[in-house]
Amino acid sequence: MTTPYSTTTPPVPARFLLLGDSHAGCVGRAAQQAGLPFVGGPVGSGRDFLGPFLDDLDDLDDKGDLVFRDAETRRLVGEFLNTLDVAGFAGLGVPLVCTFGLSAHTVATRQNWDIHRDRHGSVPERFLRSGLFADLVRASVRGALAFYDRTAALGLRVLAPLPPQRVPGMSDASVFFAAQDVISTELTARGVELVDLRARVTDDSGHQRAVFCQADDTIHGNLAFGRLVVAELLDRGL
Repeated sequence: MTTPYSTTTPPVPARFLLLGDSHAGCVGRAAQQAGLPFVGGPVGSGRDFLGPFLDDLDDLDDKGDLVFRDAETRRLVGEFLNTLDVAGFAGLGVPLVCTFGLSAHTVATRQNWDIHRDRHGSVPERFLRSGLFADLVRASVRGALAFYDRTAALGLRVLAPLPPQRVPGMSDASVFFAAQDVISTELTARGVELVDLRARVTDDSGHQRAVFCQADDTIHGNLAFGRLVVAELLDRGL
């Protein structure tokens, strides 16, 4: 988990709120370097935002807002909202840039899919295109989907950068790409604007080119990748 940060304090107006897992880190660093005012940063690991992570609506005094179950995440998000001078997401006046639910490498953990492999050890393409596979992926990221249901209900503008196209050894590449497609479709259906840089950062195999990879790990994008995301955000009016 990367330390959360922001590059603005009142009265400088923030251009967006950044929330997410560690994949949000390179976006924040690139925005900092560019002098782009924003508030936020990573608030947990990718696994933290796949299963349910918000309080149930029935438990809230304000039925329309978003309250995180984890106390530390709730504290960090509260500080970000205070910096933006709003009491909750319902009053958010800037776009939300968010990576929740997009840790496809976690969904694609090899052992989770062993039962579906054929005699050659591969997950069949017909299964990856099936309704059952889509149902399993949706169940795996149901917490993130519930989050985006709520942001849609609040009328927030949400932009979600697709993660670096990196598949660590613990994950199955075919499942990674198929699961990412399912997740992308679900987010789009909820009004989320995908920031999809795959055509610009991948090779012929669909994997991230080394020039856009963090050199010291197997899943993250580097500052160059973050700069492309920030450039795309600016092109979209942030």
